[in-house]
Amino acid sequence: MTVDAIAAAAREILTPESVITDPVRLRTYECDGLTHYRVSPGLVVLPETAEQVAAVVRLCVEHGVPFVARGSGTGLSGGALPRSDGVLIVTSRMRRIVELDLPRHRAVVEPGVTNLAITEAVREHGFYYAPDPSSQQICSIGGNVAENSGGAHCLKYGFTVNHVLGLEVVTPDGEIVQLDANDPGYDLLGAFVGSEGTLGITTKITVRLSRAPETVITLLAAFDDIEGGGRAVSAIISAGVVPAAIEMMDALAIQAAEASVSCGYPEGAGAVLIVELDGPHAAVAHQFTEVERICQQEGAFELRQAASAEERAAIWRGRKSAFAAVGRISPAYIVQDGVVPRTALPQVLAGIDALQDEYGIRVANVFHAGDGNLHPLVLFDDAVPGEGERAELVSARILDLCLQHGGSITGEHGVGVDKSRYMPKMFSEEDLDTMQLVRCAFDPRGLSNPGKVFPTPRLCGEVPGVRKGVHPLVESGQAEQF
Repeated sequence: MTVDAIAAAAREILTPESVITDPVRLRTYECDGLTHYRVSPGLVVLPETAEQVAAVVRLCVEHGVPFVARGSGTGLSGGALPRSDGVLIVTSRMRRIVELDLPRHRAVVEPGVTNLAITEAVREHGFYYAPDPSSQQICSIGGNVAENSGGAHCLKYGFTVNHVLGLEVVTPDGEIVQLDANDPGYDLLGAFVGSEGTLGITTKITVRLSRAPETVITLLAAFDDIEGGGRAVSAIISAGVVPAAIEMMDALAIQAAEASVSCGYPEGAGAVLIVELDGPHAAVAHQFTEVERICQQEGAFELRQAASAEERAAIWRGRKSAFAAVGRISPAYIVQDGVVPRTALPQVLAGIDALQDEYGIRVANVFHAGDGNLHPLVLFDDAVPGEGERAELVSARILDLCLQHGGSITGEHGVGVDKSRYMPKMFSEEDLDTMQLVRCAFDPRGLSNPGKVFPTPRLCGEVPGVRKGVHPLVESGQAEQF
């Protein structure tokens, strides 16, 4: 039994307590935040150093056993779904902030450090870490790197890839290497961020720290309907205002947030818009006047400006809790993640409304309105026969809507196992084969998080294009099957 052999050797490399084989404890790790895919891992290890991660990976390579990296397990695409015949390498114990280099505006952290912990470590010095997923209190930086996470403020400040300056990585053959933004040649750092664990495991991350802005203004605007909010978003961006964040929630999402955290949004709102402006005081004051005017012009019936940090947090509380909050109004739900051009938002939202009517399935809409990143929450009762299947159909057709309007099947949650089947709708076979060549260059054995991202098994050594007959590398035995 190869997993048993790895377990015995891993106890020598780590400690007996860091190697989990008990079936009951293994079930703790059978899924990530996307709970409708579940696999109990063959073995779980909890390393504390990069050297231990590398040693475990070398064991997997020696025995031909697949391995999957996992951080906090908050992912929403099944990217950290384990293998029953493999090893789950959990980095949650690697949570040291190794270095704070404030003069150079950077920090070096281990992958198990939570997103918010970086900001908390530097806030008193006037800095913060800009990417802020809704799960930032518990999601890990290693997972953020794997998924290229964004968050509410990515409109102005960009995604994780825009804030990672260097990585220490354990490659799929167990070597520890350094990747740096200033390395000459191909952008290997850029290739690794967002690769969903298919190119190796991150063991240290150097992130860029941002200076806290001089002024922050947070505005809550309430509209009778989502169309009014959508018009306001387009008008704000068209006016040349680039908010730090511009978020929208519809009536159903507001209802869920109120039931969960009593956020106190205006009664009767069909949609609320959260607009956050930051920067020099004079510039922010001018932008606020413009945003206020536009919201009123587009029919906002109530505007609230946060007067303190506490009020600002209260406005954000409803939005940040939205994903979990829908559990208060629905026994089960699917968190979807797609992107559309901002100008296509009205048509796509109308299309989602039509899907609700067609299938009898409710959808709560929460989205990063400024960059068209939708997070529809498809609600259903899994105790009702057929309702789960209808919800899956609605979820799939929402992605079809995104693609029909020139968008993408994912904005920040990743492809993982959940969306791999949609990849051929967005990319041609030649595109997918070319992407696979990148993966094979890093991981020719196909052991690092196999079964994710790509919809079908492919052979390392293949060239893009139409495949006919037996590839010469397969015939000669030089290529290995994924």
